Order: sequence, then structure tokens, then C-alpha cells
Amino acid sequence: MADLEGDQIRTFKDFMANYNKLSEICFSDCVWDFTTRKVSNVENSCAINCAEKYLKMNQRISTRFQEYQMMSNENALAQVSKMK
Repeated sequence: MADLEGDQIRTFKDFMANYNKLSEICFSDCVWDFTTRKVSNVENSCAINCAEKYLKMNQRISTRFQEYQMMSNENALAQVSKMK
């Protein structure tokens, strides 16, 4: 039970770190005008595009990492099979 809670906490911390990074990057790239309280259409579009690209990039990296891990595991298994 403690391991499950630890995993959930770690997953939540990872999510929050990603969310904070996304917010920081897109805010600094897309918010330019601090003379008004309203978010301009240009800033809004930029933030949406930024978030979409960041999330797609993050998903692609995760997918590639999983593929690499699978290949690595298959290669290790093949090496063990050759030794027998």
C-alpha cells in the first residue's frame, strides 16, 4: 500500500513539474503586453499553440523512450539466450 501511495505522489510531482515548466515556457514566450488586464487574441493563440506543441513533444519523447526501452530489453534477452 505504501508503494502505491509513493508512486502516486511521484506521478503527481512529475505532473506538476511538467505543468509548471509548460506554464513558464508559454508565459515567457507568449505574454508581452502588461499594460492591460486582458489577454490579447495574439497572446491567447500563441499560448494555445505553445501548449499544444509542448504536450505533443513530451508525448513523442515518452513514446520514443518506451520504444528504446523495449528494444534494449529485447537485446538484453537475446544476449542472455545466446549465453545458454
